[in-house]
Amino acid sequence: MSTARLTIDLDALVANWRALDSLTRVETGAVVKANGYGLDSGQVGRALAMAGVRNFFVAVAEEGAILRRALGPGPQISVFSGHCDGDTALIRDNDLTPMLNSVDQMLRHVEALPGAAFGIQLDSGMNRLGMEPAEWAALRDIALSQNPVLIMSHLACADEPAHPMNAQQLSVFKEMTDGLSVPRSLAATGGTLLGPEYHFDLCRPGVGLYGGMPFEDALAVVQLDLPVIQIRDLQPGETVGYSNTWTAQRPSRIATVSAGYADGLIRALGATAVTFAGDEVCPIVGRVSMDLITVDVTDLDHDPSFLTLLNDRQTVDDLADAAGTIGYEILTSLGARYQRRYKG
Repeated sequence: MSTARLTIDLDALVANWRALDSLTRVETGAVVKANGYGLDSGQVGRALAMAGVRNFFVAVAEEGAILRRALGPGPQISVFSGHCDGDTALIRDNDLTPMLNSVDQMLRHVEALPGAAFGIQLDSGMNRLGMEPAEWAALRDIALSQNPVLIMSHLACADEPAHPMNAQQLSVFKEMTDGLSVPRSLAATGGTLLGPEYHFDLCRPGVGLYGGMPFEDALAVVQLDLPVIQIRDLQPGETVGYSNTWTAQRPSRIATVSAGYADGLIRALGATAVTFAGDEVCPIVGRVSMDLITVDVTDLDHDPSFLTLLNDRQTVDDLADAAGTIGYEILTSLGARYQRRYKG
């Protein structure tokens, strides 16, 4: 079989959620947007629900509808983008809870779905989504009279614990919400790790569940094994791949594996990323192309049938460093062409 194999360890995912939950004395939800960070929101959501998660978060209403079909009734599914134009039927039919971001969204929600659950997202300084302090001050009494189930905001620099923006946003969020009898949430993965002052009533980790930074103690959730299609011998001076970017300096054996940027393995990772044959390291050489990657296996004493790209030794964040990006991009880009296997 020439299709790469992506193994998703649901037991590791649940262990990561439990580890983050153990750091708090409040409820811990789970963010499963972007199709469960690329790993299938249904599989991820069911595993987390069985572990005890009762609050899930997605980016858009369409994602919420897919997750509701997987989970069935019961767990709360909140939508970060709020109640956008055209979302009413999806919110109503799938029992979704929009996090309202503006006066317009508030009006749309209470007019279209009077009495339906909603939360409120406040902008504490990230300037991305949510009501700004002045807007919230003008709307607060009206909004509170409609009984929101959650008030939330989002930290911009939580993966940098010493960054002054964290304390600044915490102060703004408290100023906007102290004294209100509504559950509050500020912390995603990074905020959870910042400590109890940031936890409020609900933490909502995302990338840390899937093995990503800044949760340094996370277990690896994904393993990616790439099948070897062909191995060839090169003489010194011969080149590999597009634009002749790698030249053999010695007699070399080059394995061509089945995967490429069409599978989410972005072109930039070719410069310094490696693969593994068991415990032995085999460097990627030449350019990553659409469907193929070339690897130097000269130092192996055998011809491998598979080479591993992601495991507990080279995580999504290690691969991201090699490509000059972040683990989120690697994780959420893992393509649909993989043969997927779920453990646990």
